[in-house]
Amino acid sequence: MDAGLTALIETEAKALGFDLVRVAMVGGKSDPTLQVMAERPDTRQLDLADCEALSRRISEKLDALEEAGKDPIEGAYRLEVSSPGIDRPLTRLKDFTDWQGHEARLRLAREVDGAKQVTGDIEGVEGETILISGSQGTRPIPFDAIQSAKLLLTDRLIAATMPLSTDGADELLTQEED
Repeated sequence: MDAGLTALIETEAKALGFDLVRVAMVGGKSDPTLQVMAERPDTRQLDLADCEALSRRISEKLDALEEAGKDPIEGAYRLEVSSPGIDRPLTRLKDFTDWQGHEARLRLAREVDGAKQVTGDIEGVEGETILISGSQGTRPIPFDAIQSAKLLLTDRLIAATMPLSTDGADELLTQEED
């Protein structure tokens, strides 16, 4: 993902008091989607109103850039703003500290001790190294070797991430285009 686009989106998230978790272009050419995940630092979640507010800010900023001839994304795409969810991606070093004790799966950009994928409990972080405890014992994984990582859905994780509110969970809201 373009660092300038990520910085622009992070500025908008910070203005609302949110931490940016991930910015990614997903869906390929058939369904290009700019996926933005953010969270409140105190709850690690966003509610629907938070998602709407951030989506509006990002849309307004990107629309203004497009009108000025400086559109950072070529072609049509959808904007998707969400909370990271329970089996959240781990994209920042602090995520591994925050979710210590929980199980994660790491896909590696390069082999580390003969492995391209590691699954186990996050034991902690030492400098720029993630410690993962699994069937092979504790493995040190350099942060810069991680291609992608996410928490795995476990009872322990469910208990640690009880939702802020389930109000509106069964409602579908739609917004009409202008």
